[in-house]
Amino acid sequence: MVAAGGQHLISYFQAIVIGLLQGVTELFPISSLGHAVILPKLLGWHLGQDKPYFLAFLVATHLATATVLFVFFFPEWARILKGLGRSLRDRQISDDDPDARLAWLLIVGTIPAGLIGLLFEHKLRSLFASPTAAAAFLTANGVILFAAEYLRRRAPGAEARARELERSPGAETSSEAEKRLATLGFREAVGVGTAQAAALFPGISRAGVTIGGGLFVGLTHEDAARYAFLLATPIIGAAALLKLPELVGHHGDGVRGQALVGALCAGAAAWFAIKFLMRYFQTNTLTPFAVYCLFAGLGALLVFVF
Repeated sequence: MVAAGGQHLISYFQAIVIGLLQGVTELFPISSLGHAVILPKLLGWHLGQDKPYFLAFLVATHLATATVLFVFFFPEWARILKGLGRSLRDRQISDDDPDARLAWLLIVGTIPAGLIGLLFEHKLRSLFASPTAAAAFLTANGVILFAAEYLRRRAPGAEARARELERSPGAETSSEAEKRLATLGFREAVGVGTAQAAALFPGISRAGVTIGGGLFVGLTHEDAARYAFLLATPIIGAAALLKLPELVGHHGDGVRGQALVGALCAGAAAWFAIKFLMRYFQTNTLTPFAVYCLFAGLGALLVFVF
């Protein structure tokens, strides 16, 4: 089936591939949007990534990813939302209520990226949503990840948090991790949250810049990843819900079935991706992802330019 203007609509096979790709790359620090722009070009698929029907298709995959994130971290979200409720009831953030403090840290971290996204998302993605630009930004994403690993050694509070982990060896509960996240300052939360806005450029990873921001303010890799995924849940979910009318409206004509298949694939891939990453970051770093982004971006640039 072909859309108006000669652009091909998405086939079910393409929906499966893009859905699986989105579910993995949204959480891996390698940019889902960048891969969604680059891979179809490399495969010779004429999908029209800047067209409304393709963006409507992506809404479903993003909503599936946000749902999986919420379900995976449901125990954390239950405590965080209860803490927020207590804070609103008492009109204060109690010093002995880390869940309430973490709730407000997530709120102040979400607001800047949300506002920037509402104001500039369409312009930035329209301006840079070309395979060549995405490849350039993917290369830049690799440099950002390398820089995050280098700068984390100088991060304020990093040594103190490392000593805290050493004092409590063995398996830890998610509530213990939340207590460490709650020690962040509100200025740090705003800074890390604002970094998410860089993901508006195709090729820059939301997870990558947010984890990197967490490392820069002294979080461990595992805590930075946990904070990044908690912070991403409302941003991805709200953005998908705001654009859901596009999928159910006329922009979704011809792609709703593919969107459902893509969403199921994205959700399944996201579940396994997050289980892997939460284990991976217990003992590993961003460096392998930095290497991948650098070489994949440069390789794609060579293909597109020459």
